[in-house]
Amino acid sequence: MFEDKRENAHRLWGMRCYLIGAMDRVVDNGVGWRRRITPFLDSMGVVVLDPTDKPIDIGLENTENREYKDRLKGLGLYDELSREMKLLRVVDLRMVDMSDFVVVNIDTDVHACGTYEEDSWANRLKNPILVHCEQGKDGMPDWMFGKIPHHHMFSNWIDVCKYLWEVHTAVRVDTYKRWMFFNYDKMMPKVAIEDSTSCVWDWDELEKELDVEVKASKKPCCGGQDADCCSKAGGCS
Repeated sequence: MFEDKRENAHRLWGMRCYLIGAMDRVVDNGVGWRRRITPFLDSMGVVVLDPTDKPIDIGLENTENREYKDRLKGLGLYDELSREMKLLRVVDLRMVDMSDFVVVNIDTDVHACGTYEEDSWANRLKNPILVHCEQGKDGMPDWMFGKIPHHHMFSNWIDVCKYLWEVHTAVRVDTYKRWMFFNYDKMMPKVAIEDSTSCVWDWDELEKELDVEVKASKKPCCGGQDADCCSKAGGCS
């Protein structure tokens, strides 16, 4: 058992979670369950990456975009549709890259294409993949049992939330060789966003400071005692 032990744990604070699940063949475009679980994740300080509400202005999946893709199909403009979908796919997989863990919703009555690529992508990264199956854990596709720990499969949303709360707060947590608990407090920006462009740099002075640092860290291999060594092209290394 690989476990993380700590008092006063706040393990999930600052972590990023991507929400994976079918969108283009479901009635509500995949919005419903994502909107329902987001407030719970927010309450623990988790940064939610939601493909139905992307933090970027390209590769969007909204009603307008869906209608546009349907028109392209109807007109047989498949080159244009391919360009649209390649951008969308790149954005979504990039959000998987950015995630510390993912939450997946599987409904075996709905054909899902991007869902399985995204969770496979997360699996290659060895991220925790928490899967809720609408048909229950015993209705989970068999392949998934060879892919992720079955402890990360759930029949209902309340059990997903209880598990996440345990990971967030418990003194001891089994990592299943998946969870990695970084100290995100150390990874926060040191300046506010509005201050990030306020510096006025003297590039010449900065270059001197950077060069000093490089020179100070470079020690002659001979200690400066060997003339032949020091006279080589490029000097001592």
